[in-house]
Amino acid sequence: METIRTAEEIKRDLEREGRSIADLARSNGLRPSVVYDLLGGRIRGTRGESHRAAVLLGLKDGTVEQQTV
Repeated sequence: METIRTAEEIKRDLEREGRSIADLARSNGLRPSVVYDLLGGRIRGTRGESHRAAVLLGLKDGTVEQQTV
């Protein structure tokens, strides 16, 4: 089981790596606006793409289905 991370930890790690939030979003197949809203506390990641983003980023425990393109 992975450790749940805070938004501040994720932002700190991005800064350390020299990556932007938009880079993180694109590398995980997410819309940057959803990731910005999650990390800014404007949405909680309870359903749909925000849930998928929160799980992929480690903000919450959960499962996501593989997306088919």
